[in-house]
Amino acid sequence: MVGTFGSHRTGEIDADKPAPFGWAPLVVLFIVGLVDRIEYNLLSGVLPLVQQEWGFSDTAAGSIPTAAALAGALVALPAGYLADRRNRTRIIATVVVIWAVATLGSGLATGFAMFYLMRVLLAAAENIDNPASGSLLADYYPPVSRAKAYGLTRVTTYLGGVGTLLGGVLGQAYGWRSAFLIMVVPGLVTAWLVWRLREPGRGELDRLVARLAPASGTATPGAPPVTPPTVPPDGHSDDAVPAAKPPFWPQIRQVLSIPTLLFVCAGLSLLTLGLAGVFYWLPSLMVRTFGVGAGAAGSLSGLITIAGTLAGTLIGSWLGRRWHGTRKGGRLLAGGGGITIGSAVLALALSMDSIAGLTVLTLLACSLMSIAIPNMMACVADVVPASGRGLGFGVLQLLITAGGAFGSLIVGIVSDRMGSLLSGMYILVPAMVIGGLLTLGARASFERDAAKVLDAARG
Repeated sequence: MVGTFGSHRTGEIDADKPAPFGWAPLVVLFIVGLVDRIEYNLLSGVLPLVQQEWGFSDTAAGSIPTAAALAGALVALPAGYLADRRNRTRIIATVVVIWAVATLGSGLATGFAMFYLMRVLLAAAENIDNPASGSLLADYYPPVSRAKAYGLTRVTTYLGGVGTLLGGVLGQAYGWRSAFLIMVVPGLVTAWLVWRLREPGRGELDRLVARLAPASGTATPGAPPVTPPTVPPDGHSDDAVPAAKPPFWPQIRQVLSIPTLLFVCAGLSLLTLGLAGVFYWLPSLMVRTFGVGAGAAGSLSGLITIAGTLAGTLIGSWLGRRWHGTRKGGRLLAGGGGITIGSAVLALALSMDSIAGLTVLTLLACSLMSIAIPNMMACVADVVPASGRGLGFGVLQLLITAGGAFGSLIVGIVSDRMGSLLSGMYILVPAMVIGGLLTLGARASFERDAAKVLDAARG
């Protein structure tokens, strides 16, 4: 490896390997996702301190993620369209620099309006990189290792609890502004790492896997590796396999004609609606209901999401690997079942009258729902053709963002009107259960949609 991460010096791609380009690209994209979520979740940890300084209501506080999510939703589809046509590593590197600038602006804000604007800018920028990252992973890693790759990168959505923890601890010790200022440096370092990533050929692994696997789905023994298209010395070709792409709206219609994608997107959107509301307000619930300090509440809430997500992702990767191909829609069975059961456990957790009971059951619920992380993303990559994966992940990001836009606001409004955060949280639990059931419903179309992708690559 010279000059870039993920360089392939032999001139051949061996799809029998779980990581033909090595694991460096996965590590870098994991860091991107982690920095993204830490920056986003800082607000949850410092929220009691920010409210104390500027004195805004719970409704105003809940509207920050809503406005940020709506801004992100506006850019999701254009970002996916762009990811299918431009250099994806350059897109991500540029976006990470914008994150750092918005985070700096949050820490230097002189009033609530400026702070609000910086959080909205940060969320919009975050949504630009997601389709590009999703598309890149499918070109770095073949189907056999996609669950692992997507699991490790998407687990950062929940590992963002580190941000809640850091926000609470740093905010209480040094003031809430310090939490945002410190995160500028990791953002700039991450942008440099992404800039060095090699841009892989679009769909090259799909074509190779399709060539090795006949229509029956069995591998051809002893098949030779395939030489990839030429990549410039800097390793940053915009698209190593040029292909005609339809205009924006026709391509959207193509992507939306995939039933599995629609079921998964709808299910995860409802799940995100609930998670965004419950976990955004969880530290505040601990402070108000159980008398826990802001620092301790942020730390405890962050540790719940970190430990629960890691456990759930490991279990989900194991189940997805064992059930994929051995059960109908095996990955969807594991992920959808985890979401449904985990939502019920979360409802029980919120009924606890002790901080210990709340913590243990919320940890269990988080673990169960996190089983979906490695499995749902791999399913999306399997059913969307390589030429449209950027837009496919853009659709997913749009619906997830739209779902997450209103969770915190709903809880905030109910809290102001009824005087109870718990009442607002309980309202969101049925939506999460429905999301799990919709995800399970995608099992009916998954095998057919995945076969179409390989058939198209084979042709």
